[in-house]
Amino acid sequence: MSTDYNANHPTMKGTQAEGVSRRNLIRLTGAGAAAIGIASAAGLAGAGPAFAAPAASRNNLEPGDTSNGADNFYTSDQVTVKKISFKNKYEMKVVGNLFVPDNLNRGTTHPALVVGHPMGAVKEQSANLYATKMAEQGYVTLSFDLSFWGESAGKPGNSVLPDVYAEDFSAAVDYLRSQAFVDKERVGAIGICGSGSFVISAAKIDPRIKAIATVSMYDMGAANRDGLNKSVTLEQRKAMIAQAAAQRDVEFAGGAIQYTGGTPEVLTAESTAVDREFYDFYRTARGYHPNTTTHPALATNTKFMNFHPFNDLELIAPRPLLFITGDQAHSREFSEEAYRLATGPKELFWVPGAGHVDLYDRVGLIPFAKLTDFFRTQL
Repeated sequence: MSTDYNANHPTMKGTQAEGVSRRNLIRLTGAGAAAIGIASAAGLAGAGPAFAAPAASRNNLEPGDTSNGADNFYTSDQVTVKKISFKNKYEMKVVGNLFVPDNLNRGTTHPALVVGHPMGAVKEQSANLYATKMAEQGYVTLSFDLSFWGESAGKPGNSVLPDVYAEDFSAAVDYLRSQAFVDKERVGAIGICGSGSFVISAAKIDPRIKAIATVSMYDMGAANRDGLNKSVTLEQRKAMIAQAAAQRDVEFAGGAIQYTGGTPEVLTAESTAVDREFYDFYRTARGYHPNTTTHPALATNTKFMNFHPFNDLELIAPRPLLFITGDQAHSREFSEEAYRLATGPKELFWVPGAGHVDLYDRVGLIPFAKLTDFFRTQL
């Protein structure tokens, strides 16, 4: 359990504190920034360069910025990890890791948590860290690869299908509820980055998920339709859709699958601050994993255009929601919007000085104490 974060820092519930700096927020305007900068950062649709079969391995990795206790590959001698698999309702194999505290009394039942990785990532990136840290606090936890990503089933790999991503969360709940030492009525979930929107989508129609926390959430639907700070115009959106539709024709005729967005493979003088933020995690030893390129399939990425996870958010009430975001995060608008729309018990928790990717792995900034308190209170 990390105690680097000051547990006595006042929580700002639902209001933006006066004086909270936006000095590092990204303000993207114009077709180039909206379609390329955002796309390359978060795996979004865009008119930027497409990739044909991007390489999944890199040599001579840079170390990356490991300040504030960055420890993506953290393991614990207090927790036993077991590779598992289960099927979702579409008979697709989902591969995950089950984390069980070594001192757990298996003769009784305990609360459990599902943890989802960032969009374009795999369970080894951020999700395992969160699952390990929460297992140290006594929870049975489960991280997993979303369908079409990592070790989970789904062809072609890197395809976008947000309804199935949400289904994977419910399938993980199926698995946890089947374990004799898990309390079926005390299962919660954590969604990081894009998984924050997928777990919300799942929870709206799965009341078995009793408490939901999101961290550095991206609403993958709004991000694709509108971009950050609503910088994508209708014309740009239509151009993205047309590009994906044209690629469908290419692939139907036997052409190569193309990929788009994700983290840039190289940085240039034109790389945005968001590009650099993601690059420092995914393309360096800090967070790199060979099971993902982060690039979604171009022809399917427009599925996000029809993804509206915040619609009917009142379906989750009265189950509690906790939205955690850095006060410097370029993605903070999504947590703010979800908080605004939620009707049940809710809290918007700011992490001072943290950006979006900081909360993937910087143990000195991630508020594990807040997450622990939330689930101990609400599960």
